[in-house]
Amino acid sequence: MPLLPRRFERLRAVLDRRMGDLTVLLEQVDKPHNLSAILRSCDAVGVLEAHAVCLAGRMPTFNTTAQGSQKWVPLHVHPDSATALAGLRARGFRIYGTHLASEARDYRQCDFTGPTAFVLGAEKWGLSEETAALVDQPIFIPMHGMVQSLNVSVATATLLFEALRQREVAGLLPQAGEGVPAGRYQTLLFEWAYPQVAAWCRRQDRPYPPLDGEGAIAEELPRQLRLRC
Repeated sequence: MPLLPRRFERLRAVLDRRMGDLTVLLEQVDKPHNLSAILRSCDAVGVLEAHAVCLAGRMPTFNTTAQGSQKWVPLHVHPDSATALAGLRARGFRIYGTHLASEARDYRQCDFTGPTAFVLGAEKWGLSEETAALVDQPIFIPMHGMVQSLNVSVATATLLFEALRQREVAGLLPQAGEGVPAGRYQTLLFEWAYPQVAAWCRRQDRPYPPLDGEGAIAEELPRQLRLRC
């Protein structure tokens, strides 16, 4: 079935507001409910992509809490935290890790308007010592009750929405796709609009066909593939 123009406009409007310079790295956060809730928050805020380091032998799984957000916020899995952090830092991200160290700062006192990556660990043990030593700034969310920490998905949402608030106040929220890295906008838009055709193109090692102004594929495709659109 062809993509309806209003659906295409919805996809484009969401992609226009995505932020490639705001992300999260999750260290051994393997519960499907938590991963799903975190990706749902990432989608709601406008995060372009997220990152994870999993326990040995495990791969990320999601449940209905995600509401399909894993389709819109890809989760990149890395072999270890050091590799993931090195990659983020090479891309200009400042790394903030949730960790109760002596030098930790209240998250509300930090500036998240620049390229920002939040690193969070599993609820039981938090960040590993090795990862905590690699962050640029440890941060904490003040607690006023008996419990010293939030659920990891709630903590992630708290941090992401503070970053969103700061950027909105500063007038830095993307409006027309400027938050997506150069050269990726049209690729992502096609993959969102036609995931099956995109997968076929990758298998055929061929470029994605162009789209017209209403989101229709402006190229003749095999009949069997057209029927699956």
